[in-house]
Amino acid sequence: MSKKSTDICKQIPKVDKLFAHESLAELISKGLRDVVLASTRTVLNQIRKDVLAARLEEIPDDGEIVKAIKERVEALTRYSLKPVINATGVVLHTNLGRSPLSKAALDNILRVAGGYSNLEYDLKTGERGKRYVHVEELLCQLCGSEAALVVNNNAAAVLFALRSVAFGREVIVSRGELIEIGGSFRMPEIMAQSGSKLIEVGTTNRTHLSDYERAINENTALFLKVHPSNYRIVGFTISPSTAELASLAHAREIAFMEDLGSGCLVDLSEYGLYGEPTAKGVIEAGADIVAFSGDKLLGGPQMGIIVGKKKFLEPMQQHPLLRAIRVDKLSLAALEATLKLYISGELAQIPVFGMVACDVKTLKRRANRIKRALVKLVGERAEIWIAPSSSRIGGGSFPEAELPTVVVAMLPRQISVDELSKRLLACEPPIIARIEEDALLLDPRTVFPEQERILVESIHRAVGAER
Repeated sequence: MSKKSTDICKQIPKVDKLFAHESLAELISKGLRDVVLASTRTVLNQIRKDVLAARLEEIPDDGEIVKAIKERVEALTRYSLKPVINATGVVLHTNLGRSPLSKAALDNILRVAGGYSNLEYDLKTGERGKRYVHVEELLCQLCGSEAALVVNNNAAAVLFALRSVAFGREVIVSRGELIEIGGSFRMPEIMAQSGSKLIEVGTTNRTHLSDYERAINENTALFLKVHPSNYRIVGFTISPSTAELASLAHAREIAFMEDLGSGCLVDLSEYGLYGEPTAKGVIEAGADIVAFSGDKLLGGPQMGIIVGKKKFLEPMQQHPLLRAIRVDKLSLAALEATLKLYISGELAQIPVFGMVACDVKTLKRRANRIKRALVKLVGERAEIWIAPSSSRIGGGSFPEAELPTVVVAMLPRQISVDELSKRLLACEPPIIARIEEDALLLDPRTVFPEQERILVESIHRAVGAER
């Protein structure tokens, strides 16, 4: 430490002096003294580090220091998790929370969360009950299964099922299904954590039923089929069907499990989306255990759902690991309400289906409405036009599918497109758009109608803001 640095550090103001500043005194009077004190110490310590590292040659004035302290206090006292406007056109945007919940699900969360509930209380016997009964019958009805269980996400569902059924034994999987999805979820690593032994068969693009048959031995516990939710292998390829694998597994007294990933409960071909298996279809084809997500194509909360035969699921309900991955009452309330919309045939109330089903004519009308409002407010500060484009399902679902859409394209004249995008991220609520061919694109498919006015006003401020 040089003498110069030491002399500069001596000029750092004392905490008491800063506390006397009007704006900090106001925060302290609101009961935030501890937060202000911690923030002050953090800011002053950073200044000291910068001086000692020769990044600062003089101490900022008290006003600048107080401003930095206030910003830190505000950051600590405001919500970090916040709603955003998704104008990307990606329906199940993994980074934006995937599936938005229906009004029915939100209402049910509020109904249950505000007080006590019968989460684990049997109202018929007056004794302790099980939390899974609130959704098990609904899932069995929709999936055609004998039993159902829910955990906190699908990775946990797969891990838990493997741990319960195949711990210490072998699980046969096609090499072409050893997937990796977002967040470094790798199937071989999940299997290793489950305590089961991975046995790879076939090749990346072609695996035959005979490959599975040759790999069977006395230590084989399970066939595992993994749906490639976020990629497709096309061309010279082959893979046994669910029915073929189930038939072979059962003939050799081996369990068969399928990881569906996205968790589709209904045929989506009427929306122009083909090839996604449904949980019910896989059960009917002979799968003993099926695992899938609740917050993707199902349109509900983050959840891992396991359906299948009682002889496999009942031991899972008694497994000690279940408590570590169980779901809370809010997730159960949201899932129950979402499943009831399926039962009553009210899929249009689930936002995912409303977005996927939205036709180009409607999207064009909405895009033109947004464009007219923007032109009126923004004027000559940006070039604005309507263009055909494509939306995507996202969330590791239908990797090749594109939904035709109509977007509002913008090219600001006084700032760059990147700067406009950055300013939109700083809005309240933040606006997430996409940039293509040096233009900012706003896809109305994923913008709720009630958000349009906020979207337009925020863009107006961002384009015209002086920075």
